[in-house]
Amino acid sequence: MDVRQLRYFGVIAELGSVSAAAHRLGVAQPSLSQHVKHLEEELGIALFVRSPRGVILTEGGQILLAHAKSILDAVDVAVADLRNQSSELKGAVTFAIPSSASNVLSVPLCETVQHECPNIMLRTMEAMSGHVQEWLVQGQVDLGILYDIRRVKHLRAFPLLEEDLYLVVSPDNWSAPVGPDGIAESAIKLSDCANLGLVLPHRTHGLREIVEDFASQRDITMHVPIEMDSLTNMKALVSRGSAYTILARAAIVEELHRKILIAVPICEPFMRRTVYLVRNPSRPATQAVFKVERLIVEIAIELVNKGRWPGELAVTEYKKAL
Repeated sequence: MDVRQLRYFGVIAELGSVSAAAHRLGVAQPSLSQHVKHLEEELGIALFVRSPRGVILTEGGQILLAHAKSILDAVDVAVADLRNQSSELKGAVTFAIPSSASNVLSVPLCETVQHECPNIMLRTMEAMSGHVQEWLVQGQVDLGILYDIRRVKHLRAFPLLEEDLYLVVSPDNWSAPVGPDGIAESAIKLSDCANLGLVLPHRTHGLREIVEDFASQRDITMHVPIEMDSLTNMKALVSRGSAYTILARAAIVEELHRKILIAVPICEPFMRRTVYLVRNPSRPATQAVFKVERLIVEIAIELVNKGRWPGELAVTEYKKAL
């Protein structure tokens, strides 16, 4: 079995016709049929069921097709990678990022990529962390940010920083003193947050899982009458005084500055989560992907050091994160 046979097989499977595949490939139909016959003999199984209307994949053919796509994709990436090795970095990179991290990371990352690597086409996809996790697991994106990696241990992940979680309230719902940075001067116990009436994402998302884990470890039941998988709408609901939520400060930087939300430290327990940069090793990675990965780490370090991403660094330089 060789790459050419797999390519021929893939085109026949796509078109469902040997003659149509022969026309697209510019290969004589008898020669193409012979390639399929040799492949079937080598594997010891039938790959297609022949009919007057064309061909249909057998169960074995479907299995081979799934592997063939992965192999051919990897070969294409390897060829492109080698061709780009001695030239400018180029190609498309997809980066999925939860809204809270996107608030502080997306713009400086896009600016840096545009300035340093103008031939890299960066696509950022903002979504709740559960969707980011799904895209990473399915290999639909090159890189992503996650907060909870317990269910994706097969993915390559390393920590960027740790950030605290706060009770987020409207000024109308908080009468205690607040500092000029929008942070309440006194803390609140998690048990006191439990019955406030929280709006949180569904349990499929990292933030909700982390909050529920902290609570369950202390036999606390969180009262969450509203589930909302939209950071923008969660913040709008809280700012109107209609609910409370729990978020990292990165998610509400602008609202704290405008004094339309207040961040209240949570104690007993002190709530903190880790921000991970994640890549699926089964998805072929180009030099462009590795470059963007390095830039994400470097920019995260800079943002934390300058106080623009509130948190504590888990790495100080990219090489320590590998």
